Amino acid sequence: MTTRGHDGAGGNSRGPVAQSESDTNLTGRRARWQERALDPATRALLAADEQHFLRQSVSTPCLNAIAKAEGIWIQDLAGRRYMDFHGNNVHHIGYGHPRLKRAIAEQMDALPFAPRRYACAPAVALAEKLSSIAPQGSAKVLFTTGGSDAIEVAVKIARTVTGRFKTLSFWDAFHGAGFGASALSGETLFRSGPAAPLIPGANHVAPFGSYRCPYGTATAEASGDACARMIEYVLEREGDVACLVAEPIRAVPYVPPPGFWQRVRKACNRHGTLLIFDEIPTGLGKTGRMFACDHEGAVPDILVMGKALGGGILPIAAVLAHPRLDVGGDWAFGHYTHEKNPVTARAALTTIHIIEDEDLVANAARVGSMALERLNAMMADIPQIGDVRGRGLLIGVELVKDRDSREPDHDLAEAAMYAALDAGLSFKTTMGNVLTLTPPLTVTPDEMQRALSILSDAIKTAASSRS
Repeated sequence: MTTRGHDGAGGNSRGPVAQSESDTNLTGRRARWQERALDPATRALLAADEQHFLRQSVSTPCLNAIAKAEGIWIQDLAGRRYMDFHGNNVHHIGYGHPRLKRAIAEQMDALPFAPRRYACAPAVALAEKLSSIAPQGSAKVLFTTGGSDAIEVAVKIARTVTGRFKTLSFWDAFHGAGFGASALSGETLFRSGPAAPLIPGANHVAPFGSYRCPYGTATAEASGDACARMIEYVLEREGDVACLVAEPIRAVPYVPPPGFWQRVRKACNRHGTLLIFDEIPTGLGKTGRMFACDHEGAVPDILVMGKALGGGILPIAAVLAHPRLDVGGDWAFGHYTHEKNPVTARAALTTIHIIEDEDLVANAARVGSMALERLNAMMADIPQIGDVRGRGLLIGVELVKDRDSREPDHDLAEAAMYAALDAGLSFKTTMGNVLTLTPPLTVTPDEMQRALSILSDAIKTAASSRS
């Protein structure tokens, strides 16, 4: 599935743009679904939204309008409820957690803001907590309001430490929408066209991926070997790469083979390159460990987290750096107005406590394992499912036209997504044909089973409607 071309403000047309981050909002099927499914009140709100917001390919115009978000559920203006297995990965503790809302209200009454020249207790408490759970054993931190800014702070630190400016990252990855983060990213929608030129020195390699390996291999192990060798090759040939920035598990998703990141960690050490893990979507338990890199036995120099850190209510992101990297005292890498905002800091600290107190990381591991088991069983009944993969509650179901050829079925994936919406399940597609499920860590086994039944029926309905 690709976005359709259109004339820009200057009258220049472009062809289709490759899509990997999410489903596009410019397809004919979406327009037909909206014509059939939306009520007049929703249409009016969407029209007003489109009138006032700048358009972009994966957001405005919007799909629908919601009036309520609670737990794993979102509810649209017409009162229809959807299990939200998308949530932009912010809703780890579910929407509107009562404990989080109370903490935010208390903090607003006690101290609503702290000018950047002043310390405040909630920000210090959050920094201490993050240091205590950091994969590095301890960490010094900086906070930002979004993951894209946090990624750029991490790169600034790496530049300062190494005296280099080049970066290495994966094609197809997404690290944020700022100029620096877009340069690191490997997605056409964010880094090409009117956004270019971007930051110089951003090098890319093809990522690992077993079912659809860019290196042409047939197994996860062979793909990981090819990718690791290419990373080593680039680091050696460039000779002066400041940092490698990567998601420890690809958000498509693709699970790295055992030993891959340990091998890359050693390569970075050999070449004086810092390893930065982007855990913006996966941190705080999504994969069944507190951090996705905890599965890998590889410790990053810097870890970046965000999205779920604010509990699905407030925006906050964090950079967790090994203490030896505290070298920027003469400069300002992240002097943001809301860096040490006491309300967002209290929200983040409370979110972590909720995840720990409710044992949500273990729940993600248990329910995710059950989901993968059922999805693998579904493959026997649904020939259009070419591959199932994931870890914890980051799950991908790849749809194909034929299992032998593995040709992606973008049209079926889009049709299945709208069929699932009709039945009360929301998720996103990635790479055009991968149904990507990222439910909250609070999801129960029964809720997961219900969602997978909807998914199964949706794929079958979409496939039969074409036959």
